[in-house]
Amino acid sequence: MTGPGFTIGQDGACAQVSADEVQTLLARSRIVACEMIPWSSNYTFAAQLSAAGQPDFLAVYKPRRGEVPLYDFPDGTLYKRERAAYVTSVALGWDFIPPTIIRDGPHGVGSVQLYIEPEPRADFFGYKDCHQADMQRMALFDWIANNADRKAGHCLKAPDGRVWGIDHGLTFNAAPKLRTVIWDFAGDPIPSALIEQLEAFRRDAARLATLRRQLGELLTRAETEMFFRRLDSALEYRRYPAMSSRRSMPWPWF
Repeated sequence: MTGPGFTIGQDGACAQVSADEVQTLLARSRIVACEMIPWSSNYTFAAQLSAAGQPDFLAVYKPRRGEVPLYDFPDGTLYKRERAAYVTSVALGWDFIPPTIIRDGPHGVGSVQLYIEPEPRADFFGYKDCHQADMQRMALFDWIANNADRKAGHCLKAPDGRVWGIDHGLTFNAAPKLRTVIWDFAGDPIPSALIEQLEAFRRDAARLATLRRQLGELLTRAETEMFFRRLDSALEYRRYPAMSSRRSMPWPWF
């Protein structure tokens, strides 16, 4: 099994599956319903998926053709960055991003990510101090993945207490773009456990080659190389970066 197990299903019909099985279901299930999520900046859909022998389950579908053009990210690439963020989190052993694949859907090719039901009324600014280790890991990931859009609403606390990160379409730019609400650790030493995990990844030739290949299929060569440079910078300096300007904080925060 790769990563954590998941409960999928609705209305009392549930099944326990592994992360690998979730990816297979996301790729092979039929999308039987698709409804737009109105508050998203790009066209994003809640999709109901159905597969024989499994309960229906929900996913978030972000088609390429629904991406709003940006001046600082290549057009039609955000869905690939969603997948790149997921495979990176898996490669590092930081399984806080829900399983995410690329497939065709009712509105064309796009990313499809398992929907994680958030805890009702859980407020990021209220629970983040109780989940410091999760926040430290997420802040480090955002630095090395160059996340330009870590809003409070992109951190979800599930009913079981796990903290998840979503919405990673604005990542892996070759130019510095870090913009996040998680500045609690600015200038602090990176925890030794996270450094050890990065070092273990850097020494593992097989994991390194696999991630380099995966990112090479999703990003430009420059973006892939800059990711590994940022990872090496984290290992060299061993401290979280400081805010560089007011643009280091996203607006709105949610």
